Amino acid sequence: MTSSFLITLREGLEASLIVAILLTYLSKTNRKQDARYVWIGTASAVLACLVAGTAIYLAVSGLNGKVEMAVEGTIALVAAAVLTQMIFWMRKNSQQLSAELRAKVDKSAKTALFTIAFVAVVREGLETVLFLLSAETSSASGASVVLGGLVGLAAAVILGVAIFAGGRKVNLKQFFNVTAVLLIMFAAGLAGKAVHEYRELIGWENGWLVQPAWDIKNGMWASGTFYDFMKGFFGWHYAAENIRVITYFAFLLPTLYFYRKPVKSAA
Repeated sequence: MTSSFLITLREGLEASLIVAILLTYLSKTNRKQDARYVWIGTASAVLACLVAGTAIYLAVSGLNGKVEMAVEGTIALVAAAVLTQMIFWMRKNSQQLSAELRAKVDKSAKTALFTIAFVAVVREGLETVLFLLSAETSSASGASVVLGGLVGLAAAVILGVAIFAGGRKVNLKQFFNVTAVLLIMFAAGLAGKAVHEYRELIGWENGWLVQPAWDIKNGMWASGTFYDFMKGFFGWHYAAENIRVITYFAFLLPTLYFYRKPVKSAA
């Protein structure tokens, strides 16, 4: 639930900010009457994501055996890659996002506003579908993932409204930096999950790499609410094999290093 909350909070806030920027700029340029095209584009994107998410979930949930291993491993690997790419893209382009959107609005006809809003929101929405699906397959039940996702989405909308309509000053850079680090840790867990699924898929059961790095039989690190939190958010497992642990840190440490390394803003 925690991982899905964080995912929809961040992705939902990004989408909310994009919509808010469009609406605010239309208002300031005396084009309030065109706001309906933004809302229609946003609503259409949300509907498209719900349909796509439901269809994908129904298709995946009926799988079992080696097919399930292959699909879950692939979903986890793709989600880790897309999530990491999204984090670095947002870090590089966040400062220019508002200006770029305003420039597009200036050049856009009314119907094009629909496209701008639709593409912006559907991109965030489809990413969210992928991340939530990986969260469900890797740790928690579908119900807990949906609940956490809905709470995170509601919080994102409220925060987005507060920033632009309420005039509150929120340090977005700090918010995105903190959530980026947490999501990088989540992505590292997905990478480890992918390796685990592929190992089981090919039947690799011998050697030091597939031996457990630890084997905790009981206690909060082996079961219960805390265990579910650690498993869902950080990819923890009570008997994680060595190759899974190595993959986790091989993904985590370089990614954190490059994220903290200064980069030039997009032109």
